[in-house]
Amino acid sequence: MRTGRRVIGAAVAVGLALSAAACGGGDDKKKDDGGSAQGTELKGVKIEVAAKWTGAEEQNFRQVLKAFEKQTGATVSYASTGENTDAFLGPRIAAKNPPDVAILPQPGLLQQYAAKGSLKPLTPEVVGEIDKNFSPYWKNLASAKGQTYGVLAKAAYKSILWYRPKVLQDAGVNPPQSFDELVKAAGTLQDAGQTPFTIAGASSDSWTLTDWFENVYLSQAGPDNYDKLAKHEIKWTDPSVATALQTLAKVWGKPEWMAGGLATATKTKFDESVTQVFGQEKAAMVYGGDFAAANIATTKSKVGTDAQVFPFPKAGNTAPAVLGGDVAVALKDSKGAMALMKYLASPDAGKTWAGLGGYLSPNKNVGPDAYSDPIAKQLVDAMQKAGDSARYDMSDLAPAAFGGTPGSGEWEALRGFLQKPSDVKGAQDKLESEAAKAFKS
Repeated sequence: MRTGRRVIGAAVAVGLALSAAACGGGDDKKKDDGGSAQGTELKGVKIEVAAKWTGAEEQNFRQVLKAFEKQTGATVSYASTGENTDAFLGPRIAAKNPPDVAILPQPGLLQQYAAKGSLKPLTPEVVGEIDKNFSPYWKNLASAKGQTYGVLAKAAYKSILWYRPKVLQDAGVNPPQSFDELVKAAGTLQDAGQTPFTIAGASSDSWTLTDWFENVYLSQAGPDNYDKLAKHEIKWTDPSVATALQTLAKVWGKPEWMAGGLATATKTKFDESVTQVFGQEKAAMVYGGDFAAANIATTKSKVGTDAQVFPFPKAGNTAPAVLGGDVAVALKDSKGAMALMKYLASPDAGKTWAGLGGYLSPNKNVGPDAYSDPIAKQLVDAMQKAGDSARYDMSDLAPAAFGGTPGSGEWEALRGFLQKPSDVKGAQDKLESEAAKAFKS
């Protein structure tokens, strides 16, 4: 199992920056210009693609697939894996009936499938498209033992909090820069009659809790310890983990700061946590990566005005910059599968998706004009400034049994801590027990 990797500042800048000069598409046939006929290169070819996306993210991805269909003549069907991608794909792979292409939410899962021989190496044509459009860091992240298996189809910047600026302004609160300032701001908002947070603590979506932890831990323990914990080279019973949990308890230990209280928080899914803030106005702030913009777009709130972001507040000496991403892999080596993989590696796919909002492309040839919301530029600037301190999402680098399975592993251990934040030792023991089993297997 491949574990945490260091994100070199130059790689982040090259791989994620919105370059000043927008480039055109790759080797694929020209996109429809509004008047040309649909492509016929893959006419009659049926392709199934599976991903965990639902709601706004799914609808936007379907638009990307529709553009591919129009360009090639292929017919693409979409299957939702649910949050437990491995539980959906595993049985189908075992039955030798996998989808043509799957979008994996964790590089750790790519390593797992590659080790079992479940993935198809990408053709030289697809690899060539990747080399043209992605930095070596992103290519390596989707490779195993020197073989390229995936395309980083979607990037995520996960070190921000979304907020309603008018609510903070009315309470006399400025966007906090430190975690202690965040705690103070939450108290001020509560005193002003505004619930500070919505928390997505549902069993199916408690990955959000791992993101809270990772931002605090990276900031306090530093990048080197973050790498060690990601690799399980230090245990979850380490004092540095205790310190991070104690810091989280300053917020998680205040159920009155959560919309609906703890009982609601432990049942709230991520999509709901966002719309509760910007659609229902039940709270002032919510944790969520850049992709939350897609959920906000389903409300009357406008990204950049009614919905703004501030960097996840520093809990230590390091300004946290946690990155994520979804990697497309081929489970069949059919013509259709490889054509879709090449398309997902092209600027065309990234530009289509960027125009829909709630998306950042790791493709260096997706220019700034492609993005439909102003938040994207702000986040790219933050990623560049993070430099060598930026890190890939820790739970996504772990074995899926620990870092990517709803109802178990790190997800459930932190969900348990949300419900009982006074029990730091109990949470550490649970985290270590689950990590030890997953890494051993």
